[in-house]
Amino acid sequence: MRFTVFTPQDAAGKKLPVVTYLAGLTCTEDNFTTKAGAYKTAAECGLVLIAPDTSPRGDHVPDEDAWDFAKGAGFYVDATQSPWDKNYKMYSYITRELNQLIVENFPVDGSRQGIFGHSMGGHGALTLYLKNQDIYKSVSAFSPIVAPSQCPWGHKALGNYLGDNPEFWAAHDATELMKKSDNAASRPLILIDQGLDDPFLEEQLKPHLFEEACASVGQKLNLRRHAGYDHGYFFIQTFMEGHIRHHGEIL
Repeated sequence: MRFTVFTPQDAAGKKLPVVTYLAGLTCTEDNFTTKAGAYKTAAECGLVLIAPDTSPRGDHVPDEDAWDFAKGAGFYVDATQSPWDKNYKMYSYITRELNQLIVENFPVDGSRQGIFGHSMGGHGALTLYLKNQDIYKSVSAFSPIVAPSQCPWGHKALGNYLGDNPEFWAAHDATELMKKSDNAASRPLILIDQGLDDPFLEEQLKPHLFEEACASVGQKLNLRRHAGYDHGYFFIQTFMEGHIRHHGEIL
C-alpha cells in the first residue's frame, strides 16, 4: 500500500494534529496530492495531511473489469466474501495499520486526528469517524456517498464485499450510523460541500438523507450546496481551504 504525507516545514520537534484524506472511486494516493491544493492552508494551520490509496494493488490482488468495484474502489470496509476477503481490508488498514505507522514515524499527536474525503472517500470518512470516536475528533466531506445501502454504487460494493444481507451493510452506512448515535448533540460540527451540478447527486449521493438523520439526533451539520459545481477536483480545490481550517479549528 502507498500513501503520501505532508508535514509543515516547521514541524521538527513538535507533535502536530493530523488529518487523513480518503479519495474516491478510481483514485490513488496521488489525486489529492497533485490536485487538491491543500498544502498551503495545511502549513498555515500546522496540520499534517495523510493521503492513502483507495485499495490494495498488485497482480496477486483480485480485480474486476469495472471502474466502480475492486481495485481503486475498496470502499473502506473489511471484505468478508471470497475472493475479496484476503486483500480488501481497507477499514482495518486505515484505522489500525496506517494509523499506527503514522503515529509512530511522523511528528503527529495521535490524540488529535481528523478525517475527510471525497465521494467514496466521503463515505469512508463519515463512517470511520462515526465508528471510531476514540481516534477521530473531526470530520468533513466533499460529495459523499452518505447512504450506500440506498444507491447502486453501494449495493454493488457492499453486496460483493460483505454479502447480500443488508443488515451487514448498515454498519458501513453513514446515514444509518447517524440515526443510531447516542452522543450526536455533543459532537463537533460536520462540514459537507456538495455541487448541485454533480451528475451523481440524485442517484448515488443523496445528501438529504444524511441531513435528515443528523437533524433527528441533534448532530450539528453544515451542508453547503453549490450551484454550478460538479463532482471533480476543481470543485474540491475551490472549497478545500474551508475544510482544512474546519479541521484546524477543532483539532
